[in-house]
Amino acid sequence: MGIEEKVSTATTTSGSVINDFAIVVATANGTGSQTANMALLRAIFRMGVPVNGKNIFPSNIQGLPTWYHIRVSKDGYIARRETNELLVAFNEVTLHQDIRDLPPGGVCLYNGDWRNVPTRDDISMYAIPVRQFIADSGLKGKLNDYIANMVYVGAMAYLLAIPLAKIDEALEVHFKKRRKLVESNMAIVRAAYEWASENINKTDPYRVEPMDATTGKMLITGNEAAGLGAVFGGVSFAAWYPITPSTSLIDSLNDYLPRLRRDPETGQATYAVVQAEDELAAIGMILGAGWSGARAMTATSGPGISLMAEFAGLGYFAEVPAVIWDVQRVGPSTGLPTRTGQGDVLFTYYLGHGDTLNVILLPASVAECFEFGTTSFNLADALQTPVFVLSDLDLGMNNWMTEPFAYPEEPIKRGKVMSEEDIRAANGRYGRYKDVDGDGIPYRTLPGNQHPLAAWFARGTGHNEQAVYSEKPQDWENNMLRLRRKFETSRQLVPGPIINEKEDASFGIIAYGTTQYAIDEARDRLTKSGVTASFMRLRALPINNDVREFISRYERVYVVELNRDGQMHKILQTETPEYAARLVSLAHMDGLPLTARWVVEAIEAQEALRKEQLNHGN
Repeated sequence: MGIEEKVSTATTTSGSVINDFAIVVATANGTGSQTANMALLRAIFRMGVPVNGKNIFPSNIQGLPTWYHIRVSKDGYIARRETNELLVAFNEVTLHQDIRDLPPGGVCLYNGDWRNVPTRDDISMYAIPVRQFIADSGLKGKLNDYIANMVYVGAMAYLLAIPLAKIDEALEVHFKKRRKLVESNMAIVRAAYEWASENINKTDPYRVEPMDATTGKMLITGNEAAGLGAVFGGVSFAAWYPITPSTSLIDSLNDYLPRLRRDPETGQATYAVVQAEDELAAIGMILGAGWSGARAMTATSGPGISLMAEFAGLGYFAEVPAVIWDVQRVGPSTGLPTRTGQGDVLFTYYLGHGDTLNVILLPASVAECFEFGTTSFNLADALQTPVFVLSDLDLGMNNWMTEPFAYPEEPIKRGKVMSEEDIRAANGRYGRYKDVDGDGIPYRTLPGNQHPLAAWFARGTGHNEQAVYSEKPQDWENNMLRLRRKFETSRQLVPGPIINEKEDASFGIIAYGTTQYAIDEARDRLTKSGVTASFMRLRALPINNDVREFISRYERVYVVELNRDGQMHKILQTETPEYAARLVSLAHMDGLPLTARWVVEAIEAQEALRKEQLNHGN
């Protein structure tokens, strides 16, 4: 039978569950399981079935448990599931707990060489002799782990009816069409598939059938999308220091820039990417580059943001454009370096000592990561200030389905930059920090402008409109009030919220970032139970009037976020004090992506409490 025809013909006595289940693969970190997991994910994706993968991995280099979650959903849901029906148990350390967590009717594929495997009568258990495949391969040493992973790929392909041709295609993508590597892995996959077809009596109902829901789409991580978006947004300088989970964003820059940003005549690079000695140096470099007119960026995470605080304040006060991507992880301190969260919002919004307010973008999808690559630079130039983009580990490091990115329709905007001719026309009235238009945004010049009045000091100390050092109270107050006006202007320049409103909604929900996917699914579940909710997803701070008006229309607005203290809830209460009592915080932080179950249960608990309070009041 040819590879294109290798499709499982296993049948079950019960009704089939098609394209609607979740898989968790339990392995040890550092064993090369990512290749196997991506092979399964991409194969299902190439069958046209909506799918999402989430890697829950430890922060050490090797040895600790790691779990890879694959959500298969014919309805297109991509939030993490709290329950996984299928378990690939290939980590003996977590075996007992992993099997215990399976729901009744679940499936466990495990290494049949292990002893003392717990059994359950209410699940399907399939043992596969991994040692046999390792011996047959003739390979030894560290390659044993890789062979074992390919064994479960072949067995799962049989159990779920995934054509081997799709596994082959997935490995081709992973190994970039290097057929020797593909074939060496496919040999193990085929052997495991054949063994499973001859020795496993399939008793479970789960399988994958082809759809056309992913036609024309691609899989990409948020960090890859952000890197590509920055290239299209005109980045010419990046400085960074490695930190999980943002490193792969700069890796993407280093991949895309050599191919896309070279002088067509000379072949010389038109960009520079510098690994700095630490985060302080990185932000110092990009502020210097931003001052000189380059489109400059860095990428970091929470601990890096902490170190960048003083330089960020300089960028705010001296009014120097730069872009800082914060791919959030769990703090405080070192926290959980390889877990996701939204814990940097409050800190970053007010980052800097003294009265500081920062512009923040909040992408929720890989498409927005790409889009904000341009938007962030345009805003930084227009507002002459550092702009922060708050992604998270889930979005940044995991693969997501998306339509191909469109070439940015918005042209590169440099903002209020004065040429030599512009200064000459001003007849000596130019002042670097002067508010000419009443929007708080001054005009700037760039190095190379030959006019004598073009020079100015980018001061972090008190200064007047001409950028001259000053400690006069009036100069200080005027400058700070102008910076506040500029911040108010930014409310109309940042991306507005996405609103999905229902006429018969009982309440509203506000969220941001990747919590969207759990909320979308939760709203559908609530609707089926007779409860309708409107939803607004924030895409930026500061908020605009659309946010205030949305809150005004509901007696209760639940603010859902992935942190302990309800950080966005606090910001919204501060920004809309007249509606503060209407805002209810639903904050959750366990280091894992949010689930629809948690959202539903949290809202139902609040609604029940409200009903009880109303009845008690009557």
